[in-house]
Amino acid sequence: MKRLVPIAALLAATAQAAPPAGQDALAGPQVRVDVGGRKLNMYCAGKGAPTVLFEADAGRAGWDWSAVLPEVAKHARACVYDRAGFGASDPIIRAASVANAGKDLNFLIRNAHLEGPFVLVGAGYGAMVAQHFALRSRGANVTGLVLVEPWHEDALPADRNARLDAVLACLSAAEQGKPACAYPGASINGEIGPALAAAQTAQASKLTYWRARASELDSLETSADQLRKARKPFGEIKVTEVAQAEPAAISGAVLQMLGAN
Repeated sequence: MKRLVPIAALLAATAQAAPPAGQDALAGPQVRVDVGGRKLNMYCAGKGAPTVLFEADAGRAGWDWSAVLPEVAKHARACVYDRAGFGASDPIIRAASVANAGKDLNFLIRNAHLEGPFVLVGAGYGAMVAQHFALRSRGANVTGLVLVEPWHEDALPADRNARLDAVLACLSAAEQGKPACAYPGASINGEIGPALAAAQTAQASKLTYWRARASELDSLETSADQLRKARKPFGEIKVTEVAQAEPAAISGAVLQMLGAN
């Protein structure tokens, strides 16, 4: 097992005067992949091995990686996808736990014919999903993990109950036809162009979005227990932790990981 290595030297973020190249492609449906009677939205760019798969933070869609994806795609096949209920994917039909997210991801890899080996990049809650998948998947050939401000099963966010209460209030407002909450901003995105801004506004008006977001938070203790039970040495899987969710730091860490594979 490789211990987590902070990438302190890569934390400088570059200000962007315009949206990242190719951001508009993430603002709507691309390739919708069957995951057992439902479909998840996926977008890939670039070519070469390993394949880099991005896992968004809690309550967020794959478009969050719009500033990181183009840089990684210059060196490898890079794919983002929307978990159930987010972006252009179908709604959730079960609790949004890390184990269920991992099952969907396994279907997505197989049915989209994605070729390994894989490097998984996860932010916050997405880092829990990525780790659980790497520890429990069979035959997926995960060779690397880049964990961005990762949540840990034994150190969940102290304000998680307050976050859930806020999301449930947003869900209630949306159910009454009076959406009152916006899609939250993220430093990973870089500059937001009009197409993505419109997609995020539309997302915040959907009941299915707030239900999925509430389910991830409501299932957080279950997810923590699932990861706790799966926890074991990573063995040959290389692991890097990024302490700040900034595009330049994340891109640098991923490229460093690719150089190590």
